[in-house]
Amino acid sequence: MRIVQLANFHGPASGGLRTALHALGRGYAAAGHERVLITPGPRYGAWRDAAGLRVALPGVRVGGGYRLICSPLALRTLRALLGRLAPDSVEVSDKFTLVHAARWARARGIRTVLLSHERLDAILAPRLPLRPAALTRPSDAWNRRLTGAFDAVVATSAFSCAEFARVAAPALYRVPLGVDLDVFSPERTAQESVVRLVYVGRLSAEKHPRLPLETLRVLLRRGVPARLDVLGTGPERGRLERRACEAGLPVRFHGHVADRHAVARALARSDVALAPCPVESFGLSVLEALACGTPVVTADTGASPELLAPNAGLAAPSTPESTADAVIRLLAVPEPCRRAAARKRAEEFPWARTVRGMLAVHTRSGEQRFRQP
Repeated sequence: MRIVQLANFHGPASGGLRTALHALGRGYAAAGHERVLITPGPRYGAWRDAAGLRVALPGVRVGGGYRLICSPLALRTLRALLGRLAPDSVEVSDKFTLVHAARWARARGIRTVLLSHERLDAILAPRLPLRPAALTRPSDAWNRRLTGAFDAVVATSAFSCAEFARVAAPALYRVPLGVDLDVFSPERTAQESVVRLVYVGRLSAEKHPRLPLETLRVLLRRGVPARLDVLGTGPERGRLERRACEAGLPVRFHGHVADRHAVARALARSDVALAPCPVESFGLSVLEALACGTPVVTADTGASPELLAPNAGLAAPSTPESTADAVIRLLAVPEPCRRAAARKRAEEFPWARTVRGMLAVHTRSGEQRFRQP
């Protein structure tokens, strides 16, 4: 089977989307299928990697360092390329700008699968000055269009599935993402007298990256010796660095860390990871921390709490005081116990399981459709 993956908002620093696409591609290839990945780039290019053919189409530069395949010429090139590739299934990781590709494919009898990486009402909420209830109607209207455009919709968590269940999506599947259990693994570290906190993620407002700094401030005020490592970049980085400097907080900003092994080492050497985003659609960084044997404090909303287990993490309201309380409660669990619990939970999410789930959807053999609890 030839599976063509399409994605915008894909780049060197695109985090979970990039990780998921490449892990799935390698899994498809290992299972004997042909994978083609089409993403935007500064210019046209084609090459092969371990998972198959990669194609870059010229993309228009937008904010955050991303590019979009959206110009009339690029869209015509995309349609012509799809025609030459003659895929058996098209997997789209974009709920907005690439829906037209699904219409093109369905008109030719080609299976179409939407892999939903975000929940629409959740990402709109911090950008629009409206009450959550006011976002429901436009979100539902768009999601009905999506369910009509695609043969199947895949979401990665119960939280993500809920927006499609709300519009009675006829072919909705829940396929959790996975983690590389070899790269992200525990390692022995020297005991320190200071509590090592870590945040891994994009430094943008919707991720709430200010909360880890404020949590650190609360812990220090309570007499808990602690420091924070921040891995990631984004529009909030300058403000966060100034805030940390003005407050004299022991924070180190590492910027974007492309080396996944380096990210894994930073996670494994930390005592607690912080995942403050209240609208996370899955929580891949949470899973990576758990795989390194590092327990996590997450927001008590969104999908991240679904990944936690006893002694492996806690969900807390998105306030510095509540998050600090959760950190202290986790630290009260003996270290060997909390690290073992974290790793054990992550081992339930190998990428092989994700690949099997996605292939079942692509081949129409999937029977485990999502049912609203």
